[in-house]
This record gives sequence, structure tokens and C-alpha cells, in this order.
Amino acid sequence: MNEKNFEYLRDQVKYTGFGEGLESELKEKMQQQEPSFSLSHNAHYGTDTATVTLNFKKSDQSDMYFFNSYKVDLQKDNSKESLEQTFYINKGSNITMKEAYNLMEGRAVNKDLTSKEGQVYNSWVQMDFKEADSNGNFKLNQYHQNYGYDLEAALSKHPIKELDTAKFKDDLMDSLKKGNVQSVTFMKDGQEVKHYIEANPQFKTIKAYDGNLKRIDNRQTKDEKQSEGQNTSMKQENKRQNQSAEEDGPAAPQEAKKRKKKQFNSM
Repeated sequence: MNEKNFEYLRDQVKYTGFGEGLESELKEKMQQQEPSFSLSHNAHYGTDTATVTLNFKKSDQSDMYFFNSYKVDLQKDNSKESLEQTFYINKGSNITMKEAYNLMEGRAVNKDLTSKEGQVYNSWVQMDFKEADSNGNFKLNQYHQNYGYDLEAALSKHPIKELDTAKFKDDLMDSLKKGNVQSVTFMKDGQEVKHYIEANPQFKTIKAYDGNLKRIDNRQTKDEKQSEGQNTSMKQENKRQNQSAEEDGPAAPQEAKKRKKKQFNSM
């Protein structure tokens, strides 16, 4: 057995999201020197179960093996039929097991991919359940950089509290790029409300859900953002007026009332 080849495959399996539990079986299979072999793995996401088959093949010219693909059989708790998809291992950034699950759930994942010419490019990837190839694999639609989806800009249209802190904002964007549904805090009429969001590159927006994972209309969340902005502006204006009143002395309250009246009439 090629020891360096084993170490490379061991790490490749680990960082594609299958952990270290397959290490012993991988070594045993490689020592048998069969032309090809498979490993099995089970993963659970809430009440959903994914049964995975990892496929390896030996080179015709050497003793080296290659991790070619893995097939996911996803059984959802609320469905009698399972969903199958094969994900191929490419040079560079592979689709991890968790990202594969998110894709099979219909969500989008952001990846650095490699073209046939060897050039690395960034793209959002999303499964098209209406189109499959001859092997039954669903097509993966790609939304490249030139498509114009700006996740940060899409998030800024909503009253999300986490965007006010750089660390939370970065963590939120990283999670969404992996295809996760992320819990966030929406500000509504000065109150904090728990929502869930996911990236939606096809329509250059985000999808928002309430605390019960019921879809919220994008227009509604944008109106909340506008309302929250107006509330903040009014609070700032009132604060400025109060400060001005303290500085101007006894005559200031009357002036403040005039300004408030003028402001009210202009809204």
C-alpha cells in the first residue's frame, strides 16, 4: 500500500465532511489492492437521514487510489421516497457532506470551483430539481460573479441586528455561503424578533422565515427595515432637540415644539 496515498485520501475524506471514523476501513480496503472499492457513511440532520457511499478507484498506471465521488441517499422524515444525488470530487474545493445536504434541501452554496482549463472561479451553486442527466443526477445551476448577486447588499435591505457587529456579520455571511438556514434577530418596532434566513442568489435576495420557519414576504421585511430606520431617525432627532433645548435655556422648549410640528407636517 502507498502510505502517502493513504494519508492524502484519509485527509481528503475527513475534510469533505466524513470525519475520521472511516480511516481504519479505508486502510484495510487499500491494502486489499482491489481495482475499486466503496465505503459507507451515515449522517443525521435533525430528523433527516443521509446514507452515503464513497467511491474509490485504483489507477491503471500505478498503485495509487483516487476518491472519485460520493452518492447521497437522503431520506426525509416526512417523505416516503428518498432523494439521490452523486457529488464528484474535483481538484481544489469539494462540496462537503453538509453542503451536499443543503443543496439537496434546495438551498444555494457558494464555492470556489475549477474550470476544465484549470482556472479557479467563484460561483453560487443550486440544484435544479426540474432537470436531470442520463444518470438521474439533478443539474447544478451556477450563478457566477458576473451574475451580480451581492449577499451583503441583499442582507442590508433587512433589519438584521447582527449586521451591526463586524464579527457577527462575517460569521453570518460565512454560514449562508455554506447553504445553511441561519437564525438572526430582526428589529421590529424597536423589539427583537427571531427569524431565519437563507441566501437566494437566483433572485438576488435572501429568503426570510419567522420563528416557526414559515416564509415571510420580502416586501414585508423591507418595510420593517424602513420602519426601523424611521424610528431610529426620529429618536436621533428627538435627542438632538432635547440637547438643543438644554443649551438654549428657557426659550428653547417653544422652539423645539415648532420644529417638531414642522417635522410632523413634512412626513
